[in-house]
Amino acid sequence: MKTMKVKDLMVPLDEYATVSEEATLYDAVLALEEAQEKFDSLPYKHRAILVYNAEKRIVGKISQLDVIKALEPKYAEMGDIKSLSRFGLSRRFISSIMEQNYLWEKPLEDICKNAGTIKVKNFMYTPGEGEYLNEEASLEKACHQLVMGHHQSLLITRGDEIVGVLRLTDVFHAIFQAMKKCGL
Repeated sequence: MKTMKVKDLMVPLDEYATVSEEATLYDAVLALEEAQEKFDSLPYKHRAILVYNAEKRIVGKISQLDVIKALEPKYAEMGDIKSLSRFGLSRRFISSIMEQNYLWEKPLEDICKNAGTIKVKNFMYTPGEGEYLNEEASLEKACHQLVMGHHQSLLITRGDEIVGVLRLTDVFHAIFQAMKKCGL
């Protein structure tokens, strides 16, 4: 059986939601909605937005969680929340953090009004070295990279250019289809 390559599963860059780093949070959410509607033929909807700089090079990503965190600016003041959450914090402790820091104290409608003023460059995530993979890489290598880095997606490259996104959901779908073909 032929080894599946990353390029066989990736979503091409021109089918992905993208915005300038100068765009607002609201612009980013609209771009995501537009990409979801435009490329409805994909088995799964897009859940992230890629960010490009003035030279049109991809420099960041925005996940659904990044959008939610950006709406409550006090999260940025709290530091590295991700590393804290890995310690299995109790619900009581998490609630106390919310109360002590006055998080989400305004109505959602009021919080969302800020989406037009929050710049993407101020909250986007900058991918690390382990989040890039060449389009000629095998699916097995992609699986390993996704698992080891706990990534939801990888940026796919051709040379030094980003040409697409490999989403965990598409990798899972390919693996599921392979299982079904095995006739277990």
